[in-house]
Order: sequence, then C-alpha cells, then structure tokens
Amino acid sequence: MMAPEIQASSNTDDALEEVDTICTDHRSLANAIRALSMDAVQAANSGHPGLPMGAADIATVLFTKFIKLDPKEPNWPDRDRFVLSAGHGSMLLYSCLHLLGYEDMTIDELKNVRQFGSRTAGHPEYGHASGIETTTGPLGQGLANSVGMAIAERWLAARYGDGIVDHYTYVLASDGDLMEGISHEAISLAGHLKLSKLIVLFDDNQISIDGPLNLTESGDQIMRFKAAGWNVSRIDGHDPDAIASAIADAKEAVGPSLLACRTKIGYGAPHKQGTSSAHGSPLGTEEIAATRKNLGWNSEPFEIPARIRDAWRLGGLKSAQARRAWQQRLEALDADTRAEFERCTRGDLPSAMGKAIEAYKQDLAENPPTMATRKSSQKALEVINAVVPETIAGSADLTGSNNTNTADTLAITPDDFSGRFIHYGIREHGMAGAMNGMALHGGLIPYSGTFLVFADYCRPSIRLAALMKQRVIHVMTHDSIGLGEDGPTHQPVEHLASLRAIPNLNVFRPADATETAECWQLALESKHRPSILALTRQDLKPVRLEFTENNQCARGAYEISGSQDDAVVSIFATGSEVEIALEAKAILDQSGKPARVVSVPSFELFREQTEDYRQSIIGSAPVKVAIEAAIRLGWDEIIGSDGLFVGMSSFGASAPYEELYQHFGITAQAAAEAALGRL
Repeated sequence: MMAPEIQASSNTDDALEEVDTICTDHRSLANAIRALSMDAVQAANSGHPGLPMGAADIATVLFTKFIKLDPKEPNWPDRDRFVLSAGHGSMLLYSCLHLLGYEDMTIDELKNVRQFGSRTAGHPEYGHASGIETTTGPLGQGLANSVGMAIAERWLAARYGDGIVDHYTYVLASDGDLMEGISHEAISLAGHLKLSKLIVLFDDNQISIDGPLNLTESGDQIMRFKAAGWNVSRIDGHDPDAIASAIADAKEAVGPSLLACRTKIGYGAPHKQGTSSAHGSPLGTEEIAATRKNLGWNSEPFEIPARIRDAWRLGGLKSAQARRAWQQRLEALDADTRAEFERCTRGDLPSAMGKAIEAYKQDLAENPPTMATRKSSQKALEVINAVVPETIAGSADLTGSNNTNTADTLAITPDDFSGRFIHYGIREHGMAGAMNGMALHGGLIPYSGTFLVFADYCRPSIRLAALMKQRVIHVMTHDSIGLGEDGPTHQPVEHLASLRAIPNLNVFRPADATETAECWQLALESKHRPSILALTRQDLKPVRLEFTENNQCARGAYEISGSQDDAVVSIFATGSEVEIALEAKAILDQSGKPARVVSVPSFELFREQTEDYRQSIIGSAPVKVAIEAAIRLGWDEIIGSDGLFVGMSSFGASAPYEELYQHFGITAQAAAEAALGRL
C-alpha cells in the first residue's frame, strides 16, 4: 500500500488513524530504525549501533505521534526541535529522517554513512541535511543547546504570541551527556527559568564504553533533576504506551521534564544487547543475521517493507495541516509585525543599524572619550540595542564588569520573558552552549559576557559555534595583565592566541571607542561566524580622532598613523597596546627614525584580504615590531620570524596594572629601544 497524498492526511488525527490502519505494529516501525542502523554501521565498518537500536522505541513514538514537523517544509519556524544530544547515535536520527520522508536523507545517504562527502557524518552536523538541528557528538553540548532553543521559543512567543511561536524542544540524552559538567549548568538554568516546553528523554541504558555504568556512576539522575526544579518520571523505554503517556504528561507540566527511559543498548542483538560491545562498533555479519531472526526482520539490508515505510511517511505528514494553519496566522498579522518576524527569522539586520553606527562614530570623532573598551562596548550597545530589537544580552554573573546591559535590556525572569537580558549565573559553559542553541533556533542574536580568561570554560561551545557557522557574540573583558590586582589566575596570556587558532572565529581586540563600535558592527554583520570581543578593564586614550565613513576594522588591520618619510620601523599592535605603539612611534620619530603604526583589531579579517593589501599594510620597513600584552604565537605571519615582539612570555602577577606593564617591559620606551637596537 502506498502512502496517501498529503491532502488525504491533512488532519493530525486522521493521519495517525491511517498510520494505525497501515501498520498497527509499533515494533515493526521501531525495527525499521534498528535494521537501518545496524546495516549502515556494518556497511561503514564504523559507528555506534547500540543507542539507535536501544532507543528505537522512544524515537518511533516521539516522531510518529508527537513531534510537530513537515519534511516538505523542513525549516518551518514553528516546528518542534529534536536534539540528539547523544550524537554518537547518529543513525537513529538519520534513519528517522529517511523514514519520515526528508528528501535529502535518501537511502543512498544511509548506505554511505561516515563516508567523505555524504550528508551522514559520523556525528550529526548542522547544515549537512534538513532535520539536523545542531551538531552534536561532544557530549552535553546538545543538552545545553536545547536549553537555548527553549529560551528562544519562549522569548519569541512573548514577543509574537502563541499563535506564531508555540513549539517544543525534545532531547534524547545519554548517560554520558548527563556526566559532562555542562549538563549540570544547563539543567539548573532550565529549571530556574521554568522552561516548560523542554522535554528530555534520557536513554537510561546503564552502559558506557568501558562497561556497566556502575564502574563510574552511582548518582541518582532522577533526584538530581528533581532538585533542579524539573518534572521527572521513570518509564520502560521499550513500552510504547508508557512512552506516549509520559510525553503527553510532560507536555502539560509546568517546568522542564526529564523522562528516564530504561532501555537495553543494542536491543534485539541476541549476544550483544545490554553490553558495551554494542556501543561503538559494528555488530558483525553473524550477529546481524541473528538479530534479524530475533526481531523477525526478513528484509534485505537497506530495504524497508512498503507498509512500514508508508506508515512512517504518514507520521511525517501528520503536521501538514498545522503548518498550513500557522501560515495563515502569519499572513493575518499586520504588515509590520510580519515583516519583522520574517526579517529576524532570516537573520537579516535592520537597515537602521548602519546609519546608527555611522552617527555614533561621528559623535565619537567630535567628542573622543577616554574610557575602557568594556565601557566603550556598553556605549556601542546602547546604540545597537535601540535599533536591533532581536539582540538578547546576558552575563555569567559579571554584569557590572562586562557592561553587557543597556537601557533596552531588562532582565528575563522565570515568569516574564519580555526582557532582553539573561542572568546566566556562574555557568560560563552552559551559557555558551545555550547561546549556540538560541542562534540555531533563529529569530534572535545572542551575546553575553564573562572575563577573557574564562574563555577556557566556554571554548568547546565556541568551537562548535564556529563549526556550525552561527552568529554568537562573546563579550570577554579584562583581556590582559591590564586588569591588575586580581593577578595571574585572572590575567589572560595565552587566550588570544588559542582563540585565534579556531577556524571561522572572529577575535576582535579594539583599541578605543571607535574601533569598538566598528567591531560590534562587524560581529553583528558576520551572519555565519561567531565573534569574540576582547575588551579592557583599564581606560584607554582615543586613537581614532577623525571620522571615517568606512569601517576601518573591516580589513582586519590598517595604518592608523603613517610617516611622511619612508618608515624604517613598522609597529603593529592591538587593543590597549595601540596607545603604547603610538607613543613608541613618537620616540622613534624624535630619534630621526621614521616609524608607522598599524592597528590590527582582527587577525582573521586581515588574513582574508588580498595579498596586495596585506603587503601594503605590512610594508617594507626593515624593522617590524609587534606589541601585545599576550604571547607571541601568531604574530610571525605579520612581523616575520625575525620581527621584534614586545609582550608576554610568562604568566602575570598581582599588582596595579601600571606597575605590571613596567615590570614586563610592555612600554613605549622598551619598544622604541628594541627597534633602535635592531636598526
């Protein structure tokens, strides 16, 4: 029997009745996932069959009866989100997407899992195929992403109403997800914010790679989540009625829900189910044959009986009417509200932003301020947040230090999501993961703050934002020994270099208020790239004293002070050290050695310029000096291996910052003397 056309299944209840008419055997639907998963992993001779086979019953109930989606319109803004936080079980997701009828998840893609150029990577990768909502694999990240998605849903619902935004975020998480430290931060934040449309299905199979879970874990996850304010229940993960009842109850509960589903890893494999040997390697031809017999699955590899495929396809069509009704509600909105919703969903910036930044830069040129770039950032955000209503601010308990709040960013609370500021608490990693989820959800632009030294706590999520090409903006203040008395535990030394090493990540270090405004503009305009703004605690003198309409920072590096004569010294600097570079130039000029200064707010953008531009900025001066209160790593691509570097080669110390700059030799006099010595 072939699947009816979509028109015949436009009503959810009718569609589900047709599923039951075609195939009333839940087990057959679930076994389709098991068969595809074990066959694909065997074909690749690599992968993880255990989780997809064990969680197949959970996924079958969830996708055929509950999740609101439309494979024909996979990017429908009001679809439910499904996050496979246990990304190693990728064949579960790939199998479901194929069975539901996602056009780009063909049977050939399943046959080529883990092969170069396929959509079916070893772990789900965002952008490779429709229905993959986030890149997972590093455990715990998907769980944190889901918190951000649920935050985004609730915030957008507060803004546009439940008629336009009303969907759930479902997560399948493993024991490993819940062991990772990020999970603690994510679940406590979700519980605090009472994210009722977040439902986590815990694949409680009690197995990890090394063996039984009791080798490493004796905690009670149910009590842990309950203590964090979650609704909790424990069910048989192979009982479809129990699964359906628990999900239905969770959808009506106040606050997020955890459903601990007791399963057997590798379910159906007679010799490997319930053991770690089913986790991360192919079952083998003999075990697959035995599994087929055990499950009563008689089809050849990658063949799905028509009645089972038809039932799955109808499950994929069950929300088509809901999507069309949503489209009608969207079209019924007033023109301005609809245009705003669609603009934000596309991720486009309002046209007013460019003009607002330009006007602000003119004001800065007329009234150049002396202030820390963290304060300059707040001033720029006052301008930006007034004209970009989709920015969502936050801080990891450092609001007064990061200066990420503005007049337009009232606090979001558990009972009121009309604000635009999230107090993340001391949860840097969870914050970064949630911001990724917010960006992936779409409709808003997340930014938040912490100290640059705590980029180490955020790094895994920053890396994934870069991999997924998501616009997530991290304000990281106290960016050097310039923070002073807090000492070396808080003074970043290696952090700029380590962040610059991440592909597709902007690392901005502006030198004054004008550069800070320009870097903010670039971060917001980088639609497919995350950004770091490394900002000072200490006040800085203005170095850009004339208005320029063009964004000078957009080219990554530019000459901020030239020489009338041929320069014999080129000085390159970032952030707080540009001021020092200009003072060093003055010393050299007075010594009869003409010098020029280049500000380098972004290594990444400078690297992307034409070779002619790069060479014109690097110049031909015989002596090249770089000044940065950080380690040298990365600077040789600009100054060469024989260039002079004035910066850090050790950890910092606790003292007023002026003393520290003197002690570590990061001064204009030291830079000038080094250049004169080389000349």
